[in-house]
Amino acid sequence: MRSTDTAVRAANRLTARWASEVRAGTVFSAAGVWPLLALLADGAAGAAREELEETLGLPARQAGAAAREFLAVLAGIDGLSSALGLWTARFVELREEWAAGLPVGAHGVLTGDAAADGRALDAWAAERTGGAIERVRVEPAPDTSLVVASALLLGADWEVPFEGHFGGWLGRHDRAGLVREVPNLDGVAVARTGAGAVTRVVVRGVTGVDVHLLLGTERMGPGEVLGAGTGLLSGALDAVPGSRLPEGAAGPGLHVFKRRTHTPEPPSLSLFTVEFTLRAEHDLLSAPGLFGLTAAARKTPGTTPFPGVSRTPLVLDRARQTMTATFGAEGFRAAAVTTLALIYQGRSPEEPPYETTRVMACFERPFGFLTVHRESGLVLAAGWVDDPTPFAEDEALYD
Repeated sequence: MRSTDTAVRAANRLTARWASEVRAGTVFSAAGVWPLLALLADGAAGAAREELEETLGLPARQAGAAAREFLAVLAGIDGLSSALGLWTARFVELREEWAAGLPVGAHGVLTGDAAADGRALDAWAAERTGGAIERVRVEPAPDTSLVVASALLLGADWEVPFEGHFGGWLGRHDRAGLVREVPNLDGVAVARTGAGAVTRVVVRGVTGVDVHLLLGTERMGPGEVLGAGTGLLSGALDAVPGSRLPEGAAGPGLHVFKRRTHTPEPPSLSLFTVEFTLRAEHDLLSAPGLFGLTAAARKTPGTTPFPGVSRTPLVLDRARQTMTATFGAEGFRAAAVTTLALIYQGRSPEEPPYETTRVMACFERPFGFLTVHRESGLVLAAGWVDDPTPFAEDEALYD
């Protein structure tokens, strides 16, 4: 298990790196990116290899085996289905030692018809995510020569479901609120960081996948709050459990009080939160250094970053992730598709044929979240909630 643990810790470090860049409402999965980076590192050379090693946190010579072990961890998580896909142009001959590490049946063919190849990739994404993600957002170009993609689909039901109520949110009461009570004070804990205190509440799932809700002080930013969450997972931060917290205001959004009762009652933890649905598109090459992809995407005629993947000179052209996540009364649902597209490097690169504009609406929000496989500690998804689900217009205040 030692090498598997190393891969899990490395993927969680990528979660922490990515979280440090978060500035607004979003959701992302480093668990969907990390094995693809590891597979690239296994076939990389020169600066691309060194950069990927730094991002992965392990030597490139170990990356291929680590990727396979990591995919095995994903396959063993109840409630999570995962898939890896690889498509190559007919003229691309993969090196046998690199291709041998791919899952059986993962290899498909790019026809060179950009529209047809795009439809095939979209169909793969929709099938692997149960229709949650219908497009991979990496439109193949005529010179796209290799595409590698991962898909994750997660469903986790709560051990203790929530009940609905009109939730308070930034002074309003038009959000879909959730409330529940559990007899476990240690479901909550408070950590102290250099930036401020963070309250963590663990919402346990029946299959061993939990969601950690993280609430920081008002002056803390998303990266600081999510960083505290990953720090608690890694052991870099300590937390005081609910059973040891002092009476009164014990942490952000957290109060401890004593009360008199007429009959014996166990200690209890009441959690008030909100439903939310997040959807996000990430262009990984907008911050290539974050993912160790600067050299991998450098288009220099006559050189190739990935000689261990194929004798055909290939260079990374596009890298994207599409993700959606929903936190509701009964459980948590998420889907992610991550796609890396490489192009033929045999001639000078052409100007990309498409231009796009991305608009992100950013709203105030009070908490972040990490979705964590309880046994391994692997972070499957992370996010920053700033616009919770409103009540449906036809939902009555009173039945």
